[in-house]
Amino acid sequence: MTTKAAHTPALARDRKAEHQTFLLLRTVFTVAPIVFGLDKFTNLLVDWTIYLAPVATAIVPLPAQTIMYVVGVVEVIAGIAVAVRPRFGSLLVAVWLLGIIVNLLVLGGFYDVALRDFGLLVGALALNRLSPGTGIFR
Repeated sequence: MTTKAAHTPALARDRKAEHQTFLLLRTVFTVAPIVFGLDKFTNLLVDWTIYLAPVATAIVPLPAQTIMYVVGVVEVIAGIAVAVRPRFGSLLVAVWLLGIIVNLLVLGGFYDVALRDFGLLVGALALNRLSPGTGIFR
C-alpha cells in the first residue's frame, strides 16, 4: 500500500539532490566561462588563437587575438548571466558552445575538444531544465 507519507522522504531527497545538482551546474557554468574569458586576455592557459578557424578572420577582418578579446568579453558576460539569470544564461552558454563546436569542426584537428564541448553543451541544457522559473529570462 502506498501513501503520500511513505513517499515524502524520498521526494524530499529527490528535491534536495535536484537542488544540489542545480547549484553544482550553476557554479561550474558561472566560473568556467569567466575564467576562460579572462584568460583570452592573458593566454596563461593556452594560446587561444590556435582554436580559431581561419575562416573566422576572413569573415571578421580583425586579427585573431582581437577576435579572442571579443570572445573573452562574451564568455565573461555569459558566466555572469548564468550567475544572475541561470535559465537565460544557460541557454546563452549552450548557444555559445554550439558556435565553438562549429568553429572547431571547421578548423579540424580538435575533434576531441569539440566532443568535450558537446558534453558541456548538454550540461548547460541540463542546467536550463533545472533552473527555477517559467520564463526564459528567469
